[in-house]
Amino acid sequence: MFSSQGWLDARMEDIAAQAGVSPATAYNHFPTKQALVGHVYAPLVLPQLEQAQHDIAAGRAMTEALKDQLSALAQIVFANRRLSAALWAAAQDYTIRVAGPAAPDETLDPLVQAPLAEPIRVLVEHGQRTGELRPYPTALEVSRLVVDLVLLRCVDIGQSSAASTAELLLTVTMGVLRPELLTDSGLAGRPFESTQSAVGFPI
Repeated sequence: MFSSQGWLDARMEDIAAQAGVSPATAYNHFPTKQALVGHVYAPLVLPQLEQAQHDIAAGRAMTEALKDQLSALAQIVFANRRLSAALWAAAQDYTIRVAGPAAPDETLDPLVQAPLAEPIRVLVEHGQRTGELRPYPTALEVSRLVVDLVLLRCVDIGQSSAASTAELLLTVTMGVLRPELLTDSGLAGRPFESTQSAVGFPI
């Protein structure tokens, strides 16, 4: 219903009816619509967190792991564009209601329920700790910037695509964390133009 009707028109009462439960039962499990959309989205991104942890355990280069993560994130968001738009709207609505960002353990925040930023934060933090990535901006700042950018481009009805968004995400992220990857490619270089993600999505 979030995908077909959008954030505003998908009412908890209608969702409960479609699920064959009372609104009270739905609210017992999901106290807000924001929490529900985050819960619905979470299975799409939790495998990426597992992949990030696997990459660290395997000693993979963080630049390569981040390339795959950012490419996969763009593909997931754009493959589920209407649901992603609902998640973005829910996150904005939640932020307005609480008058600021949520605490990290706030379970009603849809972006805590659906941790899009967490795999990126984990990889960047590890890369900064090992010296592979520059220490500024912080891993939290970089990961939030990436998620804000990918969701904003997803809801933009212009010419944004998963491929162009992945290239932009990689250029911005590596530009602050490993700028030599960009400078070595020259002023006209686009080092991430033909990235191939680990999950097989051509970018």
